[in-house]
Amino acid sequence: MNDFIELAKCRQTCREFAARAVEHEKLVACVEAARLAPSGCNAQPWSFVVVESSAMVAKVAECVAMDGMNSYAAQAKAFVVILEEHAKLMPYIAVMLDSQYFAKGDLGAAAAYFCLEAESRGLGTCQFGIFNRPRLGELLGIPEHQPYAALIGIGYPANPEVRDKQRKPLDQLVRFV
Repeated sequence: MNDFIELAKCRQTCREFAARAVEHEKLVACVEAARLAPSGCNAQPWSFVVVESSAMVAKVAECVAMDGMNSYAAQAKAFVVILEEHAKLMPYIAVMLDSQYFAKGDLGAAAAYFCLEAESRGLGTCQFGIFNRPRLGELLGIPEHQPYAALIGIGYPANPEVRDKQRKPLDQLVRFV
């Protein structure tokens, strides 16, 4: 896909994954895209844990499917955890701003780039906000104090049909001056 708007229109949350495994090379490409996301002061406050072994994917899915929610996570064929790292700002900027000043936006961009690259390669993604953080950290060796930016399930969509997006109209969101 060469048209970004078309890619953005096609990218959607996938809640039904096919049985097909995700190729390692495609996961690497998605992380590479995320790594190339814009970053304030080029701080790059991220690291990535990619879960692709089927045994570990099943354990991560158990961390996501809490209290009957997100049961479809068990269908995912891989997961990526995007972690927030300490941003290193140039000294003269660090005097004025907290080191994490740009981090949230940077991490959102990295997650978006990951998901858009996945879409461009025929993969579906689902970002999970609720999961058992202590258990996931224990499974993946993530320190208890480490902030999570995103947990994304990945796989081939069972149904590749693109749903209509329910978005606010542009004229309700923007003001040109």
